Amino acid sequence: MTLLAKIFRCDCPVTSAVDIVGDKWTLVVIKLMLLEQKKTFKEFSESDESIAPSILSNRLKTLEKTEFIIKVKPKDNKKTNHYFLTEKGFSLTPVIIELALWSHNNIKPINDEELLKVKDKNEMHQILVKRYKLKTAKL
Repeated sequence: MTLLAKIFRCDCPVTSAVDIVGDKWTLVVIKLMLLEQKKTFKEFSESDESIAPSILSNRLKTLEKTEFIIKVKPKDNKKTNHYFLTEKGFSLTPVIIELALWSHNNIKPINDEELLKVKDKNEMHQILVKRYKLKTAKL
């Protein structure tokens, strides 16, 4: 049995997507990376979301195995892992945007004035990915 066969409970595309991003924490981890440029286990652990270490470890491993993120050991610190979004990880940006806009309109406002001025969701996507790449390129 392959790794992906263990992750997915059936052949349905919607169910398979939910198997990856439908838990309470996966999109939160992606959001922390994309919007806040979190990259280490410690940074994720210290975030306002209060992810339990065992859950965080599990989500990072699953996201790595499914190629949404990659794990890199910095040359100057072999004890720490840095996690970065892949192109597949960036493909979740529209989902994050939709959830953020839904929340903005129904639950809690978005605190990013630059993004709120943008009406085109594709442009929002490009802005978020560009921000992420600019901030993580320095690492």
